[in-house]
Amino acid sequence: MFLTVLLQFVETCQTISWPSARPLVETALILSPFIGGAVGALTEMVKTGRNLTERNKLGWLPLHEAATHGKKECLDILLEAHPEVINRRTMKDQTPLFLAVVAEHLSCVQCLLEKGANPVITDKDRETPLYKACEGENVEMVAMLLGFGAGVNKHCIQGWTALHEAVIRNNMEICVLLMRAGAKLSPVNMYGITPLFAAAQTGHAEVLNFLITNGADVNSQANDGATPLYEACKNGHGEIVELLLSQKADANKPTKAGLLPIHIAAQRGYDEIVSRLIQVTSKSRVRRSGISPLHLAAEHNKDNTLEVLIEADFDVNAKLSTDRSSIYQDRRTTALYFAVTNSNVDAAAMLLEAGASPNLDIFNPLLVAVKQGCVQMVCLLVEHRADVNVKIPTHPTSFPASVMFCMKHLSLLKYLLDNGCDALSCFKCEHGTKPHPPMRNVYKDDLGLCHEEPGVQFCDIISSPSIRHWAGPIIDALLDYVGNVKLCSRLIEHLDSYEAWACIKEKSIPPRSLLQLCRLKIRHRVGVHRLRQISTLPLPGRLVNFLNHEE
Repeated sequence: MFLTVLLQFVETCQTISWPSARPLVETALILSPFIGGAVGALTEMVKTGRNLTERNKLGWLPLHEAATHGKKECLDILLEAHPEVINRRTMKDQTPLFLAVVAEHLSCVQCLLEKGANPVITDKDRETPLYKACEGENVEMVAMLLGFGAGVNKHCIQGWTALHEAVIRNNMEICVLLMRAGAKLSPVNMYGITPLFAAAQTGHAEVLNFLITNGADVNSQANDGATPLYEACKNGHGEIVELLLSQKADANKPTKAGLLPIHIAAQRGYDEIVSRLIQVTSKSRVRRSGISPLHLAAEHNKDNTLEVLIEADFDVNAKLSTDRSSIYQDRRTTALYFAVTNSNVDAAAMLLEAGASPNLDIFNPLLVAVKQGCVQMVCLLVEHRADVNVKIPTHPTSFPASVMFCMKHLSLLKYLLDNGCDALSCFKCEHGTKPHPPMRNVYKDDLGLCHEEPGVQFCDIISSPSIRHWAGPIIDALLDYVGNVKLCSRLIEHLDSYEAWACIKEKSIPPRSLLQLCRLKIRHRVGVHRLRQISTLPLPGRLVNFLNHEE
């Protein structure tokens, strides 16, 4: 019945152009598994002289449709009528053979090859039928294409070959077929990646071992200088790392960025791989790279890896090289700085207990912790002798920068003062009781700090709009840690602005009590770094509390 209707429709189409009837042919080819009339319809069309070589808007012929939908009988009819179109391409440069391979119609592939289809013709992406067969992991189709002279070493538009494709799919059988057919062992794609590199990258041990056994270079480098070992470490393939090292892969071969395999393994937190690499990595080579694995582990919060590296005696005070440090606006240099910036107290504690100095960076980690308001981190750093009187070299002030960062955190300010922060410098003003010049424009630096000019004074900072309403409590706290001082006219102006602050102004008027002066003298003689030991002195509890400002 279907064939009768189809033939009647074809007769009707005699008065119109062929493209109007083409969809019927395509439909017949698609529906033929359910309706057995497509072959008969095509036969009749050929007999009546229909033109079966016109393209649709995608450049497809009936031959492409037949190949795509696996209609071998239709292929036979079409090729017998028009053998010259066997290698015709679609708008995407796909031949009938290419489409049959992609659709995995083996009988159609065989038919086309036997009738002379060229297996070397590529599509617009320069992918060959062989490449697509490897992509589909169709072993029988690969063998058939190779038997008809498929180009085994053809590169696609990105430089990949059939061997690359078989390797990333870990298909040993296809790899063997390709090698026997003359596949090159180490072709490179546009990124300089070889099949062995791809095997290391994807973690395919069997194929990797096969390539190495056949002589592939385990120390080849991609365009960015990465080696197969580096790539295996990057992706956490421990088994591959072990295999490559057993085959003499060089763990000290850097990328163009100067990084070693141990760097990337530390960054990704693969501590077992890091433990293995420690045995074969040169620490002098690490130093020459300008960055320690400790930096990367701390930066990316890989605490377990950090612990492994510390136990292996990597230098906890190693500094970033100048060019690596310059990448960061704050010019950070130590692993400790990364830990503090991340508010990672556990990592900071590990580094400090292993001997990391908290005073090596241009912008002291203590200032970072104070700025973040992280009390636990501040305490940790101070306990390990962070300089509570630190200043910023690039933006000098006449008082400790740590005071500037905790003006809105009075509890932190008191803690710093308890531990030796220089309160006296906050009351030193070049203008004294004279009228102060008008406020100058305040600018923000790269760290978000407010400054007026180099050597800025405490009274200027506390006069900024965001701080001035805190002036009274701040001055009150500072007065507890100084002797006889004379407030400058600007500080007096602030204290006079609120009636409730009158008692603070009165507190500042000399002379200070003898108790206060004695306490300051004792604390001065004890020294900044021993203030915490006051509690251990054989003194009455009330006296210890008084010396510690806990009365």
